[in-house]
Amino acid sequence: MRLLSSTTRRSFVLGLLCASALVSFSAANPAGAQTLTIGVRGGPDSIDPHFTASGTHAESLKHVFDTLTWSGDGLEIEPRLAESWSVIDPTTWEFKLRKGVKFHDGSDFTAEDVKFSIERIPTVSGPNPTTIYVRRVKETKIIDAHTIRIITDGPAPILPNDFIRLFIVSSKAAAGLTKESANEAFNSGKAAIGTGPYKYVSWQPKGDLVLDRFDGYWGPKEPWARHVRKEISNDAARVAQLKAGQLDLITRVPATDVATLKRDSKLNVQTIDTVYVFNIEMDMREKALNTTAKDGSPLDKNPFADIRVRQAIDMAIDRKTLAEVSMEGLGAPVNQLVTSSIFGFNKALGPRKYDPAAAKKLLAEAGYPNGFRTQFSFTQDRLPGDSLVGAGIAQMLAAIGIDVQANAQPAAVFFPARTRAEYSFSMSGWGTLTGEAHYTLSSLVHSNDKDKKMGAFNVLGYKNPTMDKLLQDAATEMDDTKRRKFLEDANALVEADRQRLPIVAVGSAWAMQKDKVTIKARVDEDTLAMNIKPAK
Repeated sequence: MRLLSSTTRRSFVLGLLCASALVSFSAANPAGAQTLTIGVRGGPDSIDPHFTASGTHAESLKHVFDTLTWSGDGLEIEPRLAESWSVIDPTTWEFKLRKGVKFHDGSDFTAEDVKFSIERIPTVSGPNPTTIYVRRVKETKIIDAHTIRIITDGPAPILPNDFIRLFIVSSKAAAGLTKESANEAFNSGKAAIGTGPYKYVSWQPKGDLVLDRFDGYWGPKEPWARHVRKEISNDAARVAQLKAGQLDLITRVPATDVATLKRDSKLNVQTIDTVYVFNIEMDMREKALNTTAKDGSPLDKNPFADIRVRQAIDMAIDRKTLAEVSMEGLGAPVNQLVTSSIFGFNKALGPRKYDPAAAKKLLAEAGYPNGFRTQFSFTQDRLPGDSLVGAGIAQMLAAIGIDVQANAQPAAVFFPARTRAEYSFSMSGWGTLTGEAHYTLSSLVHSNDKDKKMGAFNVLGYKNPTMDKLLQDAATEMDDTKRRKFLEDANALVEADRQRLPIVAVGSAWAMQKDKVTIKARVDEDTLAMNIKPAK
């Protein structure tokens, strides 16, 4: 037998390894199958869909887990696992469930899974609680395998809207899990059993989420055999990988790159105005954290508790410049916490006034002629332009004498700290994903009331009894005209009190390989494989 040289042996072994890899790849990716690979700015925080309410978390897990109702491309409510719903009496909704639906393990979807999912949310919800989606639920009754009745704590006119984020998990796969054990069980894949169009394969935190098409899905068959979502928080890296052909599509294109990418003949760019609004939140408690006199000495009171200071901050912010410069045109000035397409938007309210000279006078009247020093916190990797808008606001406040320490944080750090009320002065983005202002207002500006199950994201002590009553009335009013008026009045009161300041609405852009994919963009900014199709 002739002996092979060492070089030849290495080549032979390498050839075998490559052939083996090709066989494995072919087995996992049959001939003709297509893989969709996208670069996202943020991914899930867990594979448990009930862990957090953050948008990027829900966006990712909509592929694996279905919801009872669905938010259409224009935020219209559509059937999903619930085929229809109706009011039985003022405190009872009945949902007829879709028949013939299978979980990824082949088991049947039934009313038991809906009841289980509703009841587990309060026990496992994490840093950004998902309890807001089931807060009106008092009791869940199974009528038969495909009929369920929801008893609410009073008339609940927008319950179907809340259920667009009611993710249904398998009652068998997730049985017995606790807040401490749930993430491990879901992240390993053991409990990650849904009814969605894609099956869980693997996930690396801050890395790749790999999903395979579920051929037993009840809905239309997806064109993608495999869907890979690569979390690439660095904007420049995401753009570079797209241009290198390593990604089929990227989300949240930096505004600074939109014009350049549009000129690339290999790429398409699509933009849309979204329902996300950057807003500032100010502390109403007795003392403000990380807030001092200019020389660092303590203040005898919380400056944000003075309406004149809040008015001054509002008037110091040039929203038009932030939209045109900081966001490079990929945004729009706003005067309310909700955008104009949302039910309850108040058309009578005018634009916010920019007047730094008047702002300085207000500060002086409030006892701060020389301003003060404070920390201003915001995310740097969640929504397009968040870091630049935050930095721009810090500069604008410096012009009226408020020295601001800009504290840009990763979303994974910012939101838990914000929930713990560790920021007295911060900015974040909020999207009215249900299409109705009550979702936003009841979460952000109703007093934090666990009994009423409102104000879960109002952690800095803001409380106005008039606001609370407006939102409580809106929560139970079945007449659309009356409910709209309650919400419009609540938006007017947000402007009057100025504890939260709406700044700019977020525009978003997607860039993609022209010969590979097309996308139907959504106003809630969700980037779903179900809305991405092969280019013809």
